[in-house]
Amino acid sequence: MQPQRAALPISTATAPPPGTPTHVAIIMDGNGRWAKARNLPRAAGHKRGADAVRRVLESAVALGIPYLTLFGFSSENWQRPESEVRDLMGLLRLYLQSEIKELEEKGVRFHVIGDRTRLPHDTVKLIENAEQRTASNTRLTLTLALSYGSRQEIVAAARALARECMAGKIPPDAIDEEAFATRLFTNGLPDPDLLIRTSGEQRISNFLLWQLAYTELYFTDTLWPDFSHADLEAAVSAYRNRERRYGAVPV
Repeated sequence: MQPQRAALPISTATAPPPGTPTHVAIIMDGNGRWAKARNLPRAAGHKRGADAVRRVLESAVALGIPYLTLFGFSSENWQRPESEVRDLMGLLRLYLQSEIKELEEKGVRFHVIGDRTRLPHDTVKLIENAEQRTASNTRLTLTLALSYGSRQEIVAAARALARECMAGKIPPDAIDEEAFATRLFTNGLPDPDLLIRTSGEQRISNFLLWQLAYTELYFTDTLWPDFSHADLEAAVSAYRNRERRYGAVPV
């Protein structure tokens, strides 16, 4: 798996309001449980989860958050029943076809990270089209993690550096944190300030392991299909009350 690195840094037009996280990442969890509680098929939960994506994107724009990253489909999710994977891919294609115009109008730049080689060919084409059409937008960068696994991403970055060393393009002593980070899928994105996970689970699940080194973590019992503007506001409010020391001792 080769990391798909941004050719240029992804930038935004304005800084977020004081106390607002620059980059919010969300593990969208609970679609299946939401559907089960209502005696509905899991596909219904995923569809309502897509509605929550729209709400949260609108809320992020309203709050002035410049970067929003959503964990949409993990590398481990390929192990789910074939019918569920098919439903998810169909929902993704529908989103890419129906929402692109609105993303353009709202000034949202769309970006995908993950192993695209495992995605259906027509889906990859839709992703590339969406990225190209929104490439110049600067209001908010929406990153969707698809077929994504952080350990695999880190291994791929290490392999890329190893190949460059063997080819004589970079000496081993030149490898530092910055050099490593530029070989990750998220090259050009700032590390997340705030990670939100819904549905009451309190784990990272192989998501942005390198990038979350100093990220504030926020867990909520709200299932993803029910996640609202008020839920995002609550998470941001909690973030504002945190003291981020990055390992230093406060003076």
